[in-house]
Amino acid sequence: MKLMMFSKHLGSLSVADAGLEIKNLGLEGVDLTVRPGGHVNPEKVISELPLAVDSLKELGLEVPLITTNVTAADEQYATDVFDTAATLGINELKLGYWPYPGFGTIHATLKEVSKKLDGIEALATTTGVRANVHIHSNTVISALAPFVWELIRDRDPAAVGAYVDPGHMAVEGGVEGWRMGLDLLSHRTTMVAVKDMAWEQIEDQTLGKSRWVTKLVPLNRGVVPWPEVFSCLNQAGFNGWVSVHSEYQGGHSWRDLTLTDLLAQTHQDLEYLRWASEAGVEKLTQQ
Repeated sequence: MKLMMFSKHLGSLSVADAGLEIKNLGLEGVDLTVRPGGHVNPEKVISELPLAVDSLKELGLEVPLITTNVTAADEQYATDVFDTAATLGINELKLGYWPYPGFGTIHATLKEVSKKLDGIEALATTTGVRANVHIHSNTVISALAPFVWELIRDRDPAAVGAYVDPGHMAVEGGVEGWRMGLDLLSHRTTMVAVKDMAWEQIEDQTLGKSRWVTKLVPLNRGVVPWPEVFSCLNQAGFNGWVSVHSEYQGGHSWRDLTLTDLLAQTHQDLEYLRWASEAGVEKLTQQ
């Protein structure tokens, strides 16, 4: 298992300073944000991404993945982002999200997104940079593994892949839905995101009762059964990159941590993550 960190959560730092913190955590790579407000802005990707990659390489860090907001091949800067990644030897790209407009729209939205993926697949094939659809809970079309499968199943695996996220899958997939989702996408999974969530009750007068909402929590406190997740991934033969998402700032987190506390919590998460991955291997050998 090779570990990288999602740079979004170190967004207040320069690329070099973020890289130093990631290096100090003992990680091998950076999942670098190339999107508005990220470490590299798309309109400057041609000039800024090479500089960012060079500064991280000087620290001995790889950049196996860039996280973008690309949702169509004809969007402004989409070609620049793919071309620059290819030039730098970055072979994986995370796409942006397509919104789910609401009840009654799912069939039309899937058709619309599929057409957009046609163009993205062509761009990915031309550049050799694989476009990955990330599973994300809430009102986006890639919230559920079956929808991701429907979108990518007939596409070239070298051009379009699945970026699974057990945290999001567990809150959308209930008791066993996350496992079925991993199973469904197992031979198309290119990367895995690591975060965990818990449910919290809030009052909602529109429902006449409490509403349950999710909060990001440390890996040893959430709903994801990580040893079982790693057992499934090992059974599927996954040996790709794992991206650590330390989403511990802002209202979506169980606590709004300072940068110092966020890094300390990430260190604790990594200790648990390594234990859970080893436990997953042991679980598989006992089956």
